[in-house]
Amino acid sequence: MKWNKRFIYPASSRAVLEGERHYDVNAEKLPSVTTILQATQPEEKRAALAAWKARVGEAEATRTKDQAAERGTSMHTILEGYLLGQHHLDLTELGQNAHTMARQIIDNGLKDLHEIWGSEITVHYPGLYAGATDLAGVFNGAESIIDFKQSNKPKRKEWITDYFLQLGAYAMAHNHVYGTKITQGVILMCTKDNLFQKFEVDGQEFINYQHEFLKKVDIYYNNKSK
Repeated sequence: MKWNKRFIYPASSRAVLEGERHYDVNAEKLPSVTTILQATQPEEKRAALAAWKARVGEAEATRTKDQAAERGTSMHTILEGYLLGQHHLDLTELGQNAHTMARQIIDNGLKDLHEIWGSEITVHYPGLYAGATDLAGVFNGAESIIDFKQSNKPKRKEWITDYFLQLGAYAMAHNHVYGTKITQGVILMCTKDNLFQKFEVDGQEFINYQHEFLKKVDIYYNNKSK
């Protein structure tokens, strides 16, 4: 893989407005992609999350969530360092787990990454939304948005619709601002037990996710206007 810094990505800062995450990009405060997805979450998904919390208890749910977030942050730091030619070492138990997970993604996923435009970049669609994606570049011959994910257990494709909606949102923003033709979204995932999974969406399926996200953008702003 090689670096090709074709684009100048904007600096941004994060802020919380009315309890929601926003990005301050080019003097615009834009809701994050995850904020829009959370605000427009289907009722059945909210109910499923509430049922899980009730089953395991609030304390255990919080512990599981916080531990996963910490592990994911560590894994992302290791992967970003790898792409930049740096090395991050965390000798804690969680850090060592994150390192072996990152290694699975490097060995099994990044071998298909041919060109890097940017790592940990902010993308935005002026007037609508913003977000941060792990990678933009050429993956397996196609212009792509790539995200790294950690998981407590293996996933099925139908369980991670929100991930594909995220990828679609980032691709639309990148294409709009930079004139690219990103037609593919890729999730490179590893479980805490070191099982690697790769999920790819392209073609009409990827376009459908983009359209679905735009519907959620409409719902989000319509609800705000009320």
